[in-house]
Amino acid sequence: QVQLVESGGGSVQPGGSLKLSCDASGRIFSIDGMAWYRQAPGNEREYVAGISRIGNTNQPNYGLAAKGRFTISRDNSKNTVYLQMNSLKPEDTAVYYCNAVLKETTTSSRADYWGQGTQVTVSS
Repeated sequence: QVQLVESGGGSVQPGGSLKLSCDASGRIFSIDGMAWYRQAPGNEREYVAGISRIGNTNQPNYGLAAKGRFTISRDNSKNTVYLQMNSLKPEDTAVYYCNAVLKETTTSSRADYWGQGTQVTVSS
């Protein structure tokens, strides 16, 4: 079974930094893309950043809130995605979820998988 596990969350002061990690394991033939979403209490789940393979390169994309502050990267050989978060603000407080679009086998259709999330809290 496919499993995504996030780590690296915690509590920081405004202006601080955190680096999140997500490891994908299990029956995985190929991963088309990985992404980070977040959800604060009472809010909808929000796209933060994603990275996908185009040719032999990893192409990053960012949501509006992440531009200029967050950096997404991926280690293809390890099926791991990272999110470096700088200049954190109180409004960044949320549970951050890892997402992967992948094929389990050569004949499988593409499907979405989600991790359990890691809490990020930004406060003074």
